[in-house]
Amino acid sequence: MRIGFIGVGNMGGPIAAHLISAGHDLSIFDLNEDAMGPLVELGAKPVSSAAATAENSEAVFLSLPMPRDVEEVVSGADGLFSVMDAGQTVIDLSTSSPTLSRSLAVEGQERGIDFLDAPVSGGVYGARKGTLAVMVGGSEKAFERTMPLFELFAAKVVRCGDAGAGNVVKAVNNMLAFVNMMGATEALLLGSKAGVDPKVLREVVEASSGASFVWSSGTRAILRDRLAPSFTSALACKDIGLAVDLADELEVPVPMGRHTQQLLETYRDNGFADEDILATVRALEDEANFVVRGLAPDIQ
Repeated sequence: MRIGFIGVGNMGGPIAAHLISAGHDLSIFDLNEDAMGPLVELGAKPVSSAAATAENSEAVFLSLPMPRDVEEVVSGADGLFSVMDAGQTVIDLSTSSPTLSRSLAVEGQERGIDFLDAPVSGGVYGARKGTLAVMVGGSEKAFERTMPLFELFAAKVVRCGDAGAGNVVKAVNNMLAFVNMMGATEALLLGSKAGVDPKVLREVVEASSGASFVWSSGTRAILRDRLAPSFTSALACKDIGLAVDLADELEVPVPMGRHTQQLLETYRDNGFADEDILATVRALEDEANFVVRGLAPDIQ
């Protein structure tokens, strides 16, 4: 297939690489020209604008940071919808607003263009390994037609419902993940300062009611002190903001979500914006006068 891809950074780049490896012909665009270099070496064609990726393409993928970027690229004056023909498909991998996704799907339908919101989970590691989870909203026909593409970079692909449903599920997932992350850092620090070997603490919780994916992976990263910014606090604030906005729109109380949003925004505004969300444990360590990072560098 001829495929367009807009936004080939930390997540989009590896996903696009899987598509190229499978033999698809990609036209790519990113505001950061350096980000396109590795994909050009793999055979992708760089183009001069986002809209140019749609030329002769059957589908155009987006992997963009903010809902406003998605709206501008898809529906702006020089957006994809202004140049695409009936029968083409837009696949938005960004974590975006469900309301915006529904609006863009309606606009696309009026032009005969399918729009799928398909946010992903699994981080940069999952993107590189091709093991992402993809939550798709949109028509069943478009979903079935594009499933072979999703399967090239994902281990789990689920159609969650009509347009916007993918981003609803992503918002809920990320809100829960961030609540868990903040709790996991506090629990690890508390138990370790109280004198329990953090390896023992981690092992027992993993076998108990406090277990979660976040506990397992997050505590491992902290105890190894491997907290490279794979998911920054600034990005976490954006994502949990989408969940809280959705809750406000639907008049659903989310006190835990709202408190976590406030906590993350405080961290963001106090030096952690470009650091990994788990690196915020340093702020807790300073208050507790106890360092948990690096206590078990060899933990598996």
